[in-house]
Amino acid sequence: MSTPRLFQEFKSDLSASIVVFLVAVPLCLGIALASGAPLFAGILAGIIGGIVVGIASGSPLGVSGPGNGLTILVASSVAALGSWPQFLTCVVLAGALQLILGYLEAGFIAYFFPSSVIKGMLAGIGLLIILKQIPHALGYDRDFEGDFSFLQASGETTLSAIGNAVQAITPAALLISLLSLAILILWETVLMKKHKLFQVLQGSLVVVFIGIAINYCIRMGFLNLSLAPDHLVNIPVPENMAGFFGQFIFPDFSMITRFEVWKIAFLIAVIASLETLLSVEAADKLDPYKRVTPPNRELKAQGLGNIVSGLCGGLPITQVIVRSSVNISFGGKTKLSAILHGVFILISAITLAELLNMIPLASLAAILITVGYKLARPALFKQMYAQGSEQFVPFVATVMGLLATDLLTGIAIGMVFGIFYTLRNSYLNGYSMKDTVTSKDGRKTHHLVLAEVVSFFNKANILQVLDSIPANSKVIVDGSHSKSIAQDVVEVIKNYEHSAKTKNISVEKINLI
Repeated sequence: MSTPRLFQEFKSDLSASIVVFLVAVPLCLGIALASGAPLFAGILAGIIGGIVVGIASGSPLGVSGPGNGLTILVASSVAALGSWPQFLTCVVLAGALQLILGYLEAGFIAYFFPSSVIKGMLAGIGLLIILKQIPHALGYDRDFEGDFSFLQASGETTLSAIGNAVQAITPAALLISLLSLAILILWETVLMKKHKLFQVLQGSLVVVFIGIAINYCIRMGFLNLSLAPDHLVNIPVPENMAGFFGQFIFPDFSMITRFEVWKIAFLIAVIASLETLLSVEAADKLDPYKRVTPPNRELKAQGLGNIVSGLCGGLPITQVIVRSSVNISFGGKTKLSAILHGVFILISAITLAELLNMIPLASLAAILITVGYKLARPALFKQMYAQGSEQFVPFVATVMGLLATDLLTGIAIGMVFGIFYTLRNSYLNGYSMKDTVTSKDGRKTHHLVLAEVVSFFNKANILQVLDSIPANSKVIVDGSHSKSIAQDVVEVIKNYEHSAKTKNISVEKINLI
């Protein structure tokens, strides 16, 4: 399978970019709303994440925009600093710090996350998308789009929101979501196999246009149903170009010497970089071409994006796995799809805001639910289970942690289990014991061969095996294959050499000081 170049798969990238654009707009607005920022700040971050980061990035399928992992930090930081322009200074500085991290080649951190944890993150995100979109599909739009925390700002939880949504169903939203899901399932399982036309025309676009048509019929009184404004996309509508550019807010650099400003900038840089590197790893795993994104280049691209976003009045930017997953699910092949989605957000913010504001959130919920299912498909759970506990336990721990807390905490929980199995393997694999040889006089020789790398974690089990050697024996402790032996282990062997004399055990050391 040859790797496609930019513009080589224009049709696929164009159709994918439109779907990503439609999904990204409410996510940008929802994250801005949750962050206590101007709504236009979310739109700006989406534009810059698509165009600026998309061009600079080496990620073939990753899509960048405002990150949900920063919402709490943004809201608390704006309150602490006292103004949005002062916070924008932090965003610019955070971008500069990310650029420095990229040039220092700090992207290697991405390679320390186990595959089981990354797959758990994808499955957890998939389940979260489904759970978070069910209320929107039922017309219960109390929680903002893009929220992936179990405990919501309203005091509800992911599960309680679903329970309340079932008791407060909006019939029009339910009709739109059910019809949309039926179309999407039919499109992928039947129609796309029947004719090439259905492969070119995405079912997601049909779903959006049907949602707009139903909303229009409701407005005109053709259907005896109702949709409230909070059931629809809600983009700020500028009257003209001057009104569009009038929404730009510029940073206030007068407080750049404040310690608080630099502390917030550092936190943004660290969290945004971590969320980006995790998303890069996840997107690369979903890439059918199995391309590898240069992590240091991605940090530089994100840094550039945050500098531009901060200078214009936008939210902090990260690569976002939800938008990246939508891009991959709907046929994106190169980074052109990410760039085009940013262009579409820009055009829509200037000229098409009123049309986009007719899109029901229930239509977008149906699209996201299908994406969530693809990420958390049952076959993935079966595959991970078949690989044994070392892979399955960190995978499930990540999924459960993500569902019960938030993205970064869920990853941390999965990492704890992943590290546990790593340490366990290190503990168990510190040595090997060759066959015991018995000499003519009946004296047995035990040959203990140390592993290539012996850490202090191996101290306990090496001491245990030495203590188990019977009296009147000989033991050979062989370090000839070892590249590194912890000083703790060397001391254990030296101490054993002295104590072994009391049991008439002779100790021979090979390549040990």
